[in-house]
Amino acid sequence: MFGSLTTFESLYDEFRRMEQEMDQLFGRWTAPAGIRWVSRGTFPAANVGATSDAVEVYLFAPGVDPKSIELTLQQNLLLVSGKREVPENEKATYYRQERFSGEFRRVITLPDDVDPDHVDASYRDGVLQVTVKRRESARPRKIEVH
Repeated sequence: MFGSLTTFESLYDEFRRMEQEMDQLFGRWTAPAGIRWVSRGTFPAANVGATSDAVEVYLFAPGVDPKSIELTLQQNLLLVSGKREVPENEKATYYRQERFSGEFRRVITLPDDVDPDHVDASYRDGVLQVTVKRRESARPRKIEVH
């Protein structure tokens, strides 16, 4: 009815090849959706928020050993690098692998008024939270009128 199993496997292989070619083609030519656009598969995903006192950066990096994470803040550029190792079953044939494995590096631009001397970082439940205080001179202050 469906032919031999070999025919089915070669057809599946052909679909995988076509999918990879389409990913390469559209990944290369897709126009950015906006100024803060990042390409598909960027790791780790990030949320950045700000208050008048600090900038909060949340990086979603499950499976990363916190000891392998390196953080650097120079002027207003936050550099996050590290490595995530995802175990693979050598006996298995993978048809799709979307979970990132290997070394990563991400640069996040922060506002100009952050204070590189006041940075806190913690890693919990796969989320790296980085808090960077703003310079005292940049914080809003109440001015009394006489």
